[in-house]
Amino acid sequence: MVASTFLFTGCFSSYSNGGYYGGSSGNYSGYRKIPHQQMKNSKAMHRATMRPYQIDGKWYYPTVAKVSDVQTGIASWYGPNFHARRTSNGEIYDMYAMTAAHKTLPMNTMVRVDNLENRRSVVVRINDRGPFVSGRIIDLSNKAARSIDMVKKGTAKVKLTVLGFHGKIAKSETEKKEVMSVGKYYVQVGAFRRYEGAKITQRKFENIIGKNYKVIIKEGYFEDKPINRVWVSGFRSEEEATDFKKRLGINGAMIIAH
Repeated sequence: MVASTFLFTGCFSSYSNGGYYGGSSGNYSGYRKIPHQQMKNSKAMHRATMRPYQIDGKWYYPTVAKVSDVQTGIASWYGPNFHARRTSNGEIYDMYAMTAAHKTLPMNTMVRVDNLENRRSVVVRINDRGPFVSGRIIDLSNKAARSIDMVKKGTAKVKLTVLGFHGKIAKSETEKKEVMSVGKYYVQVGAFRRYEGAKITQRKFENIIGKNYKVIIKEGYFEDKPINRVWVSGFRSEEEATDFKKRLGINGAMIIAH
């Protein structure tokens, strides 16, 4: 599936066809486990894990997150139809691994999933995007879904709690205070000696980009004279900023890490 200008594969592919695969409790003994080294090698193959993406005309934006964040909603699961296919972060999907898909949490976020219907819980790592069905907040691997006894029913009301990032559960005080933040990258769309010129460009880009990003004016000096730089802020990664430039046809604009 092509999501806007980004190519995504993985759990949400079936939704484009109006189907849903969670809830089948068949015998999956014929499906092989994915070798650990193959899983590890695939992680570096896809860098677009913090880019916004579009599904059925709706944009999704990976969000700022911190340890102990909580969400509640409906969980579903996915299994054999996607076993051994590539996930949204480039890994190979293994339905026997403790992983899950989430629409906006950063990739490799560690999450505890509490089944509020039977008080069972499981810890999973986010490595895919989805589910794109109204009201559902997470798609569990088959093994994770079995751990909280929701495979037969197909869905369950759950509570999600963020436990850590980078594939690790936060243990130290520093790790527990970590925030997967956004807005560290900027795109410079203009630079003006006169402040009025910067304001005109600021208003122009505010009308173009809508509410997802902010346009700010950074006052500074260039060649010992005042300069007013117009920056678009709110990018979560250099890749997202690059995609923004391509969409607007401003490939010559400068990306700034700040």
